[in-house]
Amino acid sequence: MSNPVLSEKIFERSRTENPSGTMTIKGTLNKSILLIIMTVAAAAYTWRVFYYSTDPSSVLPWMYGGIIAGFVVSLIITFRPHLSPYLAPVYSLCEGFALGCISASFNSMFAESAPNLVMNAVLLTFLAAFVMLFVFRARIIKVNGTFTRVIVIAMGAIALFYIIQLVLSMFGVKVVGFGNPLGIGINLVVVGVASFSLLTDYKMIEDLALQGAPKYMEWYGAFGLMVTLVWLYLEMLRLLAQFASNRE
Repeated sequence: MSNPVLSEKIFERSRTENPSGTMTIKGTLNKSILLIIMTVAAAAYTWRVFYYSTDPSSVLPWMYGGIIAGFVVSLIITFRPHLSPYLAPVYSLCEGFALGCISASFNSMFAESAPNLVMNAVLLTFLAAFVMLFVFRARIIKVNGTFTRVIVIAMGAIALFYIIQLVLSMFGVKVVGFGNPLGIGINLVVVGVASFSLLTDYKMIEDLALQGAPKYMEWYGAFGLMVTLVWLYLEMLRLLAQFASNRE
């Protein structure tokens, strides 16, 4: 499984528990929509704080707090899936607070060269999600073990690259410049991997629903999907910013 929170071990363990009802695709979809709404609402709040505050840096605690809290909550949900009905909404709010700050910062930075940067990133993220859903439902791409292994390897390579980039940046070494062809190319690849990883999320959700996973796994499946969507949105935002920087 490409998404680490949607792993076979987690779902296998959940099937051994006594469920109060079984997981359905419709239920997972409804909960995914609810988590998206909560994320957008939280993002709108910190967006407003950024633009209506006399000191834009006042949103930094919201951003770093949201990132750290979201990461901690995601770890808890990953190892304790039965808590997902309570913690998945908390994760969405935390990510929303962070995304609102990040989005407002990008919007401010590229207000002149790309005034619709954030909205375009949002639209492209949902477009990619719907296209991948169509591809999955039409069985255009077979999501099998080979496909999943390729996605896992690609995600591992991306994670390693980002870690190396982060470490080197601490010593003032810039691996890839912002706005140059290489940076754009790398971002395009990452966006592609994030988009195709949605197929493995859809596949796992479908399989667990068919296998009669516990009802609470609807929240867990929705949470796993949110993790990928947040990643995809951030990469879309960065990619559009790369294009905007390249035009300046």
